[in-house]
Amino acid sequence: MRVHNSATIPNPEALQLDIAALRAETPGCRQVVHFNNAGCGLLATPVLTAMVGHLNLEARIGGYEASAARADGVRGFYTELAALINTAPENIAFAGSATHAYANALSSIPFEPGDTILTTRDDFVSNQIAFLSLRKRFGVQIVHAPNTPEGGVDVEAMARLMRAHRPRLVSVTHIPTNSGLVSPIAEIGRHCRELDLLYLVDACQSVGQYPLDVEEIGCDLLTATCRKFLRGPRGSGFLYVSDRVLRIGYEPLFIDMHGARWTAPGEYRPVGTAARFEEWEFPYATVLGSAAATRYAREVGLEAIAHRTPALAARLRDRLETVPGVRLLDRGPRLAALVTFAVDGAWQPQPFKEALDARKINSALSFREFAQFDFGDKDVDWCLRLSPHYYNTEEEVAHVADAVAEIVGGGGR
Repeated sequence: MRVHNSATIPNPEALQLDIAALRAETPGCRQVVHFNNAGCGLLATPVLTAMVGHLNLEARIGGYEASAARADGVRGFYTELAALINTAPENIAFAGSATHAYANALSSIPFEPGDTILTTRDDFVSNQIAFLSLRKRFGVQIVHAPNTPEGGVDVEAMARLMRAHRPRLVSVTHIPTNSGLVSPIAEIGRHCRELDLLYLVDACQSVGQYPLDVEEIGCDLLTATCRKFLRGPRGSGFLYVSDRVLRIGYEPLFIDMHGARWTAPGEYRPVGTAARFEEWEFPYATVLGSAAATRYAREVGLEAIAHRTPALAARLRDRLETVPGVRLLDRGPRLAALVTFAVDGAWQPQPFKEALDARKINSALSFREFAQFDFGDKDVDWCLRLSPHYYNTEEEVAHVADAVAEIVGGGGR
């Protein structure tokens, strides 16, 4: 199944969701106002059922035996994700997290002293730390493309840097964890293809929020977690590996008996699929839960999700913009469902979040150490992040905005 870009969305009636039914299948909606989907989405009942059912089966018949009995369901992890991002199951590798997937991808690239990694000023913190580690160990050069005045990477400037440096790797985070910015990854990908450059995309915050098509993006590698907008379990993620990367023969540094065959006492041969980036041991209940979450998102419809989720965030920004003492921080021509703001006055980060927690509103904090360039440009040391999803309601948006106004108006601590 090919997932369509949101620009080709059908008539608006096809995008209507049964919010009451979706909330009924989301037990957490009865407990909290969950505006921390950029951290973890709330599990839907089918996901929980798949995971608990497998753990019960392991308890009854044994772990190895249970995974064999659920082999078809385990294969569903690959087929569902392949359908979600328009690729083949053989191009998908399970990972324990997006960071695990990203590290495996980086470890497969034969960096040499003087190689360049070209990235942006809005990349994910763990990716930037990994680049600095590579610089320390191998002497690679890290180049950051500049941003436009309105926010987000200057694609033409980035293309000029591609031609000037011929980087070993181009790496872009689609949506950073610390703001609602949406980077133009397909536009960047076109330049990478023209120059035959290796292209890695971090799609952690966009998988499950927007339709993604790896052929349209033009990436060689793509990493994501399942726990965020895809609403899967913690401890799950995946790596997409293109046919080109597999043909070249890239493989993770610490490949194991699942990813390779020991063909002679002094030789091994990597398997021909993305499974070379996996390890032998799997958390099978988590894999099955991730498959169920992906299936659930596809049944809800990515076009409908991409229509509703950012719209809820835009409504929230509109409400927060009128609150004295609140400064919205999201910049860029296109904004996702991550709403970030700074608070004037004496409020400290943890007490502010605790004030929302006391109202059963889930949120998250982001700090300068997560976004040295972005927060430096915005002159903030911390912000609060609110991230609604399609199962949230307009009434919850109003409730959260009113709560923020009440807290800010009450003075700082």
